[in-house]
Amino acid sequence: MDTTVTAFLEGKQIASGDRETVTQIIETRYPASDHAAIRVFDDGSGRVVDLDYWDVGPAPARGRGRPKLGVTAREVTLLPRHWDWLSAQPGGASAALRRLVEEARRTMSGPSERERRDAAYHFMHAMCGDRPGYEEALRALYRGDAQGFEMLTETWPGDVRFYIGRLLGSVQMSAPEPAV
Repeated sequence: MDTTVTAFLEGKQIASGDRETVTQIIETRYPASDHAAIRVFDDGSGRVVDLDYWDVGPAPARGRGRPKLGVTAREVTLLPRHWDWLSAQPGGASAALRRLVEEARRTMSGPSERERRDAAYHFMHAMCGDRPGYEEALRALYRGDAQGFEMLTETWPGDVRFYIGRLLGSVQMSAPEPAV
């Protein structure tokens, strides 16, 4: 699963897609002097990411692993009993690990509500810290107060609000509890 990113200039979304596509759009449409003002965010985590505007294209293959198949060798640290179990599996340790990872990916239903809220927080922290109602909006976000969050962010740019909603996905924000 490839990571997608979304780019903003000021409060306006200017590009969204895979890293290579977004990089090409930015290089084509915006002069190099504007690149420092463009902020790019990982669509899964909401964190700021850097793009290499001078070297568009797939990452070079690494020397270890099976690069033509997209396999990259990395270190895994396990206890001896884990290695024993893995080596006893059909196909060996690597095949067993791949099967376990694929099974986990199939059974996972996507990011949790907490992960979605954290992604929205990371984006808001980077893009909205100087906007009116920012701190109160964060509190409303983590309280699950959708009505309060909407009210506090209503003056923010539409693209920013839309992207926050996209990061939140299916997070159900509850209505505020009535004051007693």
